[in-house]
Amino acid sequence: MDRDLRRQLVNLVAYLVTVVVNTAAVVLPLNGLTTAEISDRFPALVTPANYVFSVWSVIYLLLGAFSVWQALPRNRTDRDLRDIGYLPALAGALNTIWIFTWHFELFALTVPVMLALLATLIVIYLRLRPTRTAGGTDRWLVALPFSVYLGWITVATIANISQMLLWAGYDGAPLGAGLWTVIVLGAGVVITALILLREGDWAYALVIVWAYVGIAARQTDTLAVLAAAAGAVIVAILIAVLVVRPWLQRRGQEDAPAGA
Repeated sequence: MDRDLRRQLVNLVAYLVTVVVNTAAVVLPLNGLTTAEISDRFPALVTPANYVFSVWSVIYLLLGAFSVWQALPRNRTDRDLRDIGYLPALAGALNTIWIFTWHFELFALTVPVMLALLATLIVIYLRLRPTRTAGGTDRWLVALPFSVYLGWITVATIANISQMLLWAGYDGAPLGAGLWTVIVLGAGVVITALILLREGDWAYALVIVWAYVGIAARQTDTLAVLAAAAGAVIVAILIAVLVVRPWLQRRGQEDAPAGA
């Protein structure tokens, strides 16, 4: 089999397996436990409201569009798709492994698996920079899915680590849970701001806003609520500046006197 065709098929099959396993985790559910039920055992202050997890539907729709697009014969030798190779399949495999470790309560393994997934998505994200900046169909069907996916896994990694620290008996001492949450959420805002400044990626940042609003909606700790709400507002303002600035620059050029 042609290696490009093999890559296309492996990535497509990995996506389908990931969707089936994640669907089974909700419908069956796996090991008789839903993802949310397990999550509720570890009430970390960075855990968002349950409705926020509906972002997975958006992620899988986008990844489905990507998986079909990359599998088309016309895209078999696409340079950018060759650059990311089997990494989408690896991300799908790590996603699937995480589901099993979580549902079968192998909690010590969830963080390294999540970190491996985060690292894989970062590599994909960096390799797709030319696609993300070039525009066109590839930007929407190849780059956008991984921007959204990476945004959510950034938040999921923070939540997973925080929950596993609780599982291990760490409650944020000596800082306290509230102040620890402020630091963690602040770090998330800094990371998002850097990505906005460096990559101009509003899709990644929108996921962060969605998650932070959900954290503020769920939590009752004053520091956690204020940190999440402030983080959401700051990132939203940065997105607005990113979107409006090019428009203002164009208006300024149009309004400038001829020959100025």
